[in-house]
Amino acid sequence: MQNSIYVGLSAQITLERRMDAIANNIANMSTPGFRGEGTKFDTLVSMKASDDVQFASAGKSYIRTEGGPIIQTDNPLDVAVKGDAWLSLATPQGQVYTRDGRMAMTPEGELRSVTGHAILDAGGQPIIINPQGGAPKISADGAIYQNGAQVGGIGLFSISPDAQLTHAGNSAVIPDIPAQPVVDNASVGVVQGAIEGSNVDGVTEMTRLISVSRAFEQVDALLRKQENTLTEAVKTLGSKA
Repeated sequence: MQNSIYVGLSAQITLERRMDAIANNIANMSTPGFRGEGTKFDTLVSMKASDDVQFASAGKSYIRTEGGPIIQTDNPLDVAVKGDAWLSLATPQGQVYTRDGRMAMTPEGELRSVTGHAILDAGGQPIIINPQGGAPKISADGAIYQNGAQVGGIGLFSISPDAQLTHAGNSAVIPDIPAQPVVDNASVGVVQGAIEGSNVDGVTEMTRLISVSRAFEQVDALLRKQENTLTEAVKTLGSKA
């Protein structure tokens, strides 16, 4: 009888983790370039020979990488990444990757992200342009021009589909496999004067949140019923002793 309680508790752990992931997604549905989090569920089988019981695992979180909508801003320092590629930032955590293409230029001409981190070129170096050279023109391949001359280039990086991603603040991620610069790939590039929105769909996430909340309540009701049954059984056996 107690095994069923353990199974129910393990189910609640999986549901709680899923609710946390959904809540974080909803909180960032308006964050440019944000990648929503999902949870994979597996089954853990008890290793005890006498307890042939399956327990729901706590699940494994992962970051979904499908693209978000392209939003036109007409700001020359905004870029939206198209295709399977990422921008790179230099942060105290090291080199991180993002799809948030909102940039700002310092008085010295360095291009930085909205979080204040240097935007990197394909060689992993900060991008510095002429602060007196006017608004830059950014071509589809990331090359930056001022007054008709190329003055730099936005680095685009490819992350292996086998890499495990972790969030690194705002909408950035860190892969466990080093990303590689994209070279001569016409399927990826940037769109100047636009940004990419979050890939979180609010309606879908709210539907999931309601479904998970109901499932949690059902498991909770089942556990309470099971606990009451166990209590009554103890009382009955105790009275017959």
